[in-house]
This record gives sequence, C-alpha cells and structure tokens, in this order.
Amino acid sequence: MDIVWSWFERPPGKALVRGNVQPNADGDEDSAENGTSLKVQPFSLHNLSASSMPSLSLRLSPSAYEDEGSDSNEDAVSEPSANLGRIQFSMSYDFDTMTLVLHIKRAVELPAKDFSGTSDPFVKICLLPDKKNKMETKVKRRNLNPHWNETFQFEGFPYDKLQHRVLYLQVFDYDRFSRNDPIGEVHLPLCEVDLTESPTFWKDLRPCPNSNDNLGELLVSLCYQPTAQRITIVVMKARHLKAMDITGTSDPYVKIWLVYREKKIEKKKTSCKKRCLNPVFNESFIFDIPMDKMKETSFIISVMDKDTLKKNDVIGKVCLAPRSGPLETKHWKEMISKPRQPVAMWHGLKK
Repeated sequence: MDIVWSWFERPPGKALVRGNVQPNADGDEDSAENGTSLKVQPFSLHNLSASSMPSLSLRLSPSAYEDEGSDSNEDAVSEPSANLGRIQFSMSYDFDTMTLVLHIKRAVELPAKDFSGTSDPFVKICLLPDKKNKMETKVKRRNLNPHWNETFQFEGFPYDKLQHRVLYLQVFDYDRFSRNDPIGEVHLPLCEVDLTESPTFWKDLRPCPNSNDNLGELLVSLCYQPTAQRITIVVMKARHLKAMDITGTSDPYVKIWLVYREKKIEKKKTSCKKRCLNPVFNESFIFDIPMDKMKETSFIISVMDKDTLKKNDVIGKVCLAPRSGPLETKHWKEMISKPRQPVAMWHGLKK
C-alpha cells in the first residue's frame, strides 16, 4: 500500500510532525505494529534546535555504593583484534579528603562508527564492581581524535578500599536516534597504580563484548521521480537477521524515518513478520521531497524486533543519504542518476 504525505508544503492551519522526537533506549518511541500513526505538534523547518547531549556528572559519593563482589578481569585484558584507538588519562589521590581525582585527557585514532565516516565520542566512567554509578564526559562531535580535558572526583574512598577497585572506562559513539554504539573499553586495577605519583596513562581500547555481532542484511529499492518530486522506497526483504528472542528467532518489521537537517520529520512502518529471520515485506512508501531539500535529506531505515511485553529492540539500521557509508552513498547517487527507475541494493545492518 502506498502512503503519501507531504511535509514541505502544508495548507494554513495544519500542523507538521515534530522534529525533536526522542526515542527510548530501544530506538522506538511507540509500540504500534502497523500503520503510520504520528504524534503531532506545531513544527518549523527553519527553527531546528540541536538535540540535547548526555549530561555531565562530576561527583560520585560511595553513600549509594553497592558492593557486588570482585569481578575477574582476565578476559577484559586480552589483546584487541582490531585497532580501536587509544585513550589518555591521569589520576591522583588526595589523602586528606580521601578523594580519587581522574582526569580524562583525550583519545586518538578512534574508528568511524557513523555513516558519515566519523564518530561522536564520549566516555563513561565507573569503579568496578559498582556498575550503577557512572559518570560521563561531554560528547565531541565528528571527531576521531577528541580532547576532553575533564576532571572527575570519587569522594570518600579510603585508600585501602581503592586497592580493591577497578577503573573502568568505556568509549561510546553518541547516537540520539538509537542506542549509543560502543567503541572500546579499558580496565585498570587500582592495586597496580601508585597513586602517590599522580601517573598518566596511554591505554589501547579493547573490544567491548558483543559489539560486533552479525546483524543481517536488508534489500531496499529506491526510485526518484524528479517531475513529481518524490522518492518511492520499497522494503523488499531481509536475510540472516540476528535472533533477538529467547526462542532463537525474531518478529521483525521495518521502520523508516525521513530526516531533514538531522531532524526526524516523518515515520512509516511495514507490517510485522512473526518468528522469521528471513522476512519478505514487499511494501512501498512514498515521500514528497522538493528538489531544493534533497541534499539535506536522508532516510534512516531500522529493522526492529517486535515485543509485546517490553520495548521493541533495534536489530540494525541503514542510513541512505547523499553523504553516508560507501555503499549507501552509491545507492543514493545511482537513484539520482537513473530517474524513474527502481534501483535495488542489499545493505548490511549496522548498530
């Protein structure tokens, strides 16, 4: 079924879909399985504000600390299988106030996680075995060699107590549309550190567990009609999807977001295919896009796992845009160069 909705031209008095939708942790803001039901409020394409960043927390008190026992870190310090970059930080300890001071300086040679060929990195910090109380640096936009220069304090920790703790740093690529993508991690047992010397460290980032799963592929067709100024997207089928349910299967459906200037504008969905890792959809969707908006328009196509008891999970996604990954950009350019002709390509899903 074709669904048509113009978001650039609207008669007076009509509202446009809001552009600052904040998805939940699973990347989906509602649980509807079918249709294109949308929440509506006044919206202006000429007044788009930047999305909020992760908040910065600078102090941590052990008052709410829960000792969960000592974790083994033997597996965490194995040699990395790929170059994930390095991080620089320093530490000192104030014996009078029993405060550990951590200074996150910078990282170098981080891998590109975004479709644009870069990353938006930030660092999460905690003292294991406490995994609940975490701090975060600011996000550095489009930067593979970020400088943070941020200081964090762990207050009220006696020196002998710190000897049983492990400093844990995890670098993420920030994504306001879905889950943040882990880049790499560092474990440093504090019993191995002479805090009286205020040491500075360079540490290689190690792979995060389960961060490189094979998520499957999606076959999508694009067709551009310059006279009508519209793009038709046909979600054809997927294959080898990652099993998200305990039964060893998934209930996949596909969600398409039309994005303009990095703001979500319009959402459409396919039907859900129950208990299937190789679903066939063959559903088409029409998007009206004026010619002068094309260069700043993109489509985020997510394969979701439907769950009736909890939030829907994101299996993986593809971003089709004028400037994206190599294959995604190739697909977009071929669509433009072959007007009125459907152009189909397989795309590997990414987190």
